[in-house]
Amino acid sequence: MALVQNVARLSEAEYLRLEREAETRSEYFDGEVFAMAGGTRAHSLIATNLAGELRSRLEATDCVAYNTDLRVKVEATGLLTYPDVSVVCGEQRFLDDQEDTLLNPTVIIEVLSDSTEAYDRGKKFEHYRHIPSCCEYLLVSQKEPRIEQFIRQPDGQWTLKEAAGLSAEIKLSSLGITLKLREVFAKVKFTPARLRTRT
Repeated sequence: MALVQNVARLSEAEYLRLEREAETRSEYFDGEVFAMAGGTRAHSLIATNLAGELRSRLEATDCVAYNTDLRVKVEATGLLTYPDVSVVCGEQRFLDDQEDTLLNPTVIIEVLSDSTEAYDRGKKFEHYRHIPSCCEYLLVSQKEPRIEQFIRQPDGQWTLKEAAGLSAEIKLSSLGITLKLREVFAKVKFTPARLRTRT
């Protein structure tokens, strides 16, 4: 999801107090609070499919998948945000005893949309790269069956792999599982890309 509307300038403590009472979710960075836009049918379905597939495949492990209700804080930069899906393995670290703000995700997944794609690929990924525990970052298209997988290397660099097509699979090495794109995109109706019209 993206930062779409500047709401106020607050301390982190003030943001958390208000956010925990709010009916809608907002991101926080450097004193600013940003309302989050709602998602499309495809966005919601893909995120739900991902969470379901991850839950099923991680059942016998010490890893847990969370949906977008769980906030993540990037301690190094101060960003507080809501990934579409996050996975944490081993000990789970939270900001405080409310256990609603995760500090150490292993995998973060964002489902792309027109309004969020540039942010998810750019600035947001810059923030996520500052999370030491984060090993993999997935960008999932809702326009076609395609997943881009960014993998942290031992030297700190990130490499890109891509899986495209309903017959493709993507291996998440940090979790020891493989996701089939036909399951991730089950029941998703893709809208054909519009042809460019001549003027």
